[in-house]
Amino acid sequence: MTQNGRVRVAVDAMGGDYAPEEVVKGAVLATRKNDVEVLLVGSTNILEKELARRRFTNNGSSIHIVEASEVIREDEPPIAAIHQKPNCSVAVAAKIVKSGEADAFVSAGSSAAAALSAIQFIGMLDGMGRPAIVGSLGSFAPNTVMVDLGANVDCKPHQFLTFAIAGSVYAKKFLNIADPKIGLLNTGSEENKGSEIGRESYALLKNSGLNFVGNIEGNDILNGKANVIVCGGLVGNVVLKFYESIGGHARDWTAQKLKRYPPAGALVKLLFNGLFPTAKISGESEKRGGGILWGVDGVVRIAHGASQAPQIANAIEGAKEAVKTEVIESLKLELAKFNQGGKP
Repeated sequence: MTQNGRVRVAVDAMGGDYAPEEVVKGAVLATRKNDVEVLLVGSTNILEKELARRRFTNNGSSIHIVEASEVIREDEPPIAAIHQKPNCSVAVAAKIVKSGEADAFVSAGSSAAAALSAIQFIGMLDGMGRPAIVGSLGSFAPNTVMVDLGANVDCKPHQFLTFAIAGSVYAKKFLNIADPKIGLLNTGSEENKGSEIGRESYALLKNSGLNFVGNIEGNDILNGKANVIVCGGLVGNVVLKFYESIGGHARDWTAQKLKRYPPAGALVKLLFNGLFPTAKISGESEKRGGGILWGVDGVVRIAHGASQAPQIANAIEGAKEAVKTEVIESLKLELAKFNQGGKP
């Protein structure tokens, strides 16, 4: 952090469906609180023009531009792109976190490219073989998080254990739950259910010293049976996107049913937008650390590719809070207990 207490967040200004316009707008929104500095990483010429369009005056030095001459497109294979474009915006953002010039970085571009840049240029924590994405389910389940939400497709049992540790730290830091209940997402509640990997993971979690409540099924996800739901990234990503889509489909279905009653139909959109989580997980949960890539030796925040200015501002806010609450240090301590043969 800077001497005035501001957290410095590097933002991949060229990553995302609406970059750089919405990313720059989001950066300007985020700096209004005056407790964060944003380092916009990308083409200086383009970003200076975008800031000028926003009539942004940098009197308080809250936004800086860091030159990055290359950009990774969504259709490029991330591994090859990172090697072929060492000066791409997402790689430069990771490098300045490693160098200490920034405290965290945010990207709405390719999730794989962001994760690879983080692993290659920042490095992993001891005991955490692969990074994982932890996110709050917000709205219907405000005291529940899921991990992994898409960083890993094929997982080993010991990785499920590290996911549980990361999720537990998240729940303690962002949800203020002293002893989070850990559940393993499976096809049944019995100990012998699921695949061989699932059964081995169950045994590891049962003997971990964590507050493991056993297997949970899909109908338990929103009922609070577990505060931390552990699963592979493929399953987690599918569940997350299905969950995010429910509100919009419910709104459209209700509007269709009420078409013959115009007065009632006119209220549908207003009611759903005001009361129902119609599209994405709530902005409040996004600010509470959603989308952090856990396991990397630094705060890395992966935002939705379709993020616009408010979501970018929330992502920056979430990264800032993760730095202030020292989540990386907490995860290091928890992992160290297991590495030394102890339990949390």
